[in-house]
Amino acid sequence: MDQNTQLLMQKQDLSFAQKGIGSGLYAGAAWGLDGVLMGIVLALAPFTNSMSIFAAPLVGACLHDGFAALWVFIYNVVQGKWRDYVRTLKTRPGKMIILAAILGGPIGMSCNMLGIFFAGPSYTAAITAAYPAIGAVLGAIFLKEKVPPRVGAGIVLAIIGAFIVGFVPPEGSAFPHFYLGIGLAAVAAIVWALEGVMSTYGMDLVDSDIAIGIRDLTSFLVNFFVILPVFGSVAYGILYSCFTSHTAWYIAGIALIGGSATFAWYRAMNMTGVTRAMGLNVTFALWSVFFGWLLNIVQITPNLIIGVIIITLGTILTIGTPKDFVNLRRR
Repeated sequence: MDQNTQLLMQKQDLSFAQKGIGSGLYAGAAWGLDGVLMGIVLALAPFTNSMSIFAAPLVGACLHDGFAALWVFIYNVVQGKWRDYVRTLKTRPGKMIILAAILGGPIGMSCNMLGIFFAGPSYTAAITAAYPAIGAVLGAIFLKEKVPPRVGAGIVLAIIGAFIVGFVPPEGSAFPHFYLGIGLAAVAAIVWALEGVMSTYGMDLVDSDIAIGIRDLTSFLVNFFVILPVFGSVAYGILYSCFTSHTAWYIAGIALIGGSATFAWYRAMNMTGVTRAMGLNVTFALWSVFFGWLLNIVQITPNLIIGVIIITLGTILTIGTPKDFVNLRRR
């Protein structure tokens, strides 16, 4: 291979890696906005009219992933990929993606929504931001990804910053089940880490756009046919009320943001590796507080400023220098 060919390949690798970095950063911002907006919607009727404290946020999770699946399917139809759904489901990687979807969707997203409902979006974002640390360990074990000391230190800093940013004690009795929400957010962090590792394994042979389509569709179907029936008429009553009001359409718009975030996250994992993609995506805790402040839900505090600095430093360490962008999956 001559020198010109090597330079061309390096430029292509660099461009590919930079797109992965951009996808990871966008995923963090979009997920932060998604969580804040869902927190606002879950405080509206009919979610606040339910006699069950669990049914309401679970219905929200079902609607969110249902609309996300619809938007992703439309995108794949436009791209001419819709036939790949059935084709992929017959393969072993496709089945791995389904299992990952059950973890990250019905379990992870439901626990995340319950955390937002019980503890608020800022605290939930701070707790779930711990998932990259879990994902880094799992990625090293199952995907044989190397975690350089600099990248590891960056992830640790980002997680610490996320906790500082989210550490705004709830006032009054706004969250009477606060610690239950924290516990459920911790469960979400664990299963999201597992989803990341399993999805990346599956995406070695599956288009990431199809993978996320299967992920959201699986999540919706399991939510609708397995989880909601546990709450019977209460859950389906809330679901019906959402469509007879504007609430369902609010969630449809939020799901468009969340769907694009998951698109970006899956692509980032496929292009940069589990550890680095999660390190970039962890900034959703920072974005959650920023958008909360922008929408007059959160006020600027000293811990926010400190957290911003720490997360920024951690992200810089995670991304590395331009030379580090090449062959990220092998780092």
